Amino acid sequence: MAVLKIFYDGGCPLCLSEMKHLMKLDQQQKIDLVDINQESFQAKYPNINREKADRILHGQLANGKILLGLDVTHKAWNLVGKGKWIAIIRWPIIRIFADFAYLQFARHRHFLSRLLTGKERCESCSLEREKC
Repeated sequence: MAVLKIFYDGGCPLCLSEMKHLMKLDQQQKIDLVDINQESFQAKYPNINREKADRILHGQLANGKILLGLDVTHKAWNLVGKGKWIAIIRWPIIRIFADFAYLQFARHRHFLSRLLTGKERCESCSLEREKC
């Protein structure tokens, strides 16, 4: 059973890129990824509001606890053994600025994706563990 379930925007090329990278590193399969754009999302996960999950990354621990934003990112990278590289984003003073920056990124991720990848949205994106 996975330690962390991440509810991500599978239509965002930048989001998908990070999830693919996590899957490559997740050799022990501690992370489950759920695309919030799948048709049956709300029926399968009634406790996760899709609109809110589209504004800020949501994660759920095996015990049911919900994590948001950079807390999800921090937990995920820790689970794949790369937490030391992003530990700074949870340090007390830096956390405030990192969370603000993340919220700005999340709000403008499609525009930023277009600038960085040439694609604002990805209609046919898919993420399969064995293809990562």
